[in-house]
Amino acid sequence: MLVDFELIKCAQNGDGVAFNEIVLAYRKRILGTIARLIARPEDVEDVGQEVFLRLYFSLDQLRTPEVFEPWLHRLTVNAAYDYLRKQRRRMESRMSDLSEQQVVMADAQAGGKIDQEQQEQKRIREMVDSLLGTVSEADRLLLTLKEVEGLSLKELEKIYRVNENALKVRLFRARQRVLKAFGAQDPRGKDSAKAEV
Repeated sequence: MLVDFELIKCAQNGDGVAFNEIVLAYRKRILGTIARLIARPEDVEDVGQEVFLRLYFSLDQLRTPEVFEPWLHRLTVNAAYDYLRKQRRRMESRMSDLSEQQVVMADAQAGGKIDQEQQEQKRIREMVDSLLGTVSEADRLLLTLKEVEGLSLKELEKIYRVNENALKVRLFRARQRVLKAFGAQDPRGKDSAKAEV
């Protein structure tokens, strides 16, 4: 734990200096988690601010300081999840306003400005995003927390408030759905379903 229990109790009692120390202690960790979950560097700070606002207004609800870190992690994940839902709605409305020609032109311009290495990274990111896009937001967040963030099952238990066996089942099923989506794509660019016909 990055801060002691006394500091948390002081912050719960309205001590602004104590709250600021908590923010400073956890800022880097929270921003790192958000960056890995939302994949939009320009919006990480905004989502981080939202997390700290939620923390400020709900800190008095924390009953035992021992569960502070999992609780803060859950606040962070929820804020990132809310952001992703809003972004998805915005993107859908923006894309519906563009003509197909505008989308193609925008893609061509973007491609001309990115060097070969960035294009390769972008291709890999898009493939991963595409695969993760085939599963639910809940699956995507769970896989990101476990596989990218490296959280243990014990830490995930505290965040999701379910037992280890239930988490193992969720992880297994989420991984299976991603593998199924991956298996549907042939590395030569053909759909494996067509290849089987």
